[in-house]
Amino acid sequence: MASPSDDEPTTQQLRAVQSDREVEERERAEDAPTDTEQLAAVRRADKAAYLKEKLDEKAESERE
Repeated sequence: MASPSDDEPTTQQLRAVQSDREVEERERAEDAPTDTEQLAAVRRADKAAYLKEKLDEKAESERE
């Protein structure tokens, strides 16, 4: 198995980034001044959650 290069983030790091993004976007949705901005933030939070889930699956398969 090839080792990741030093400049590429690990799966664990990417999961943390997506987790942080989800939290930030959910907070942004709560504070959004308009419904349109709120919906956009919710969509971004959902996307971050989806990407984190996929990274979780990748990490699980790498352990096997």
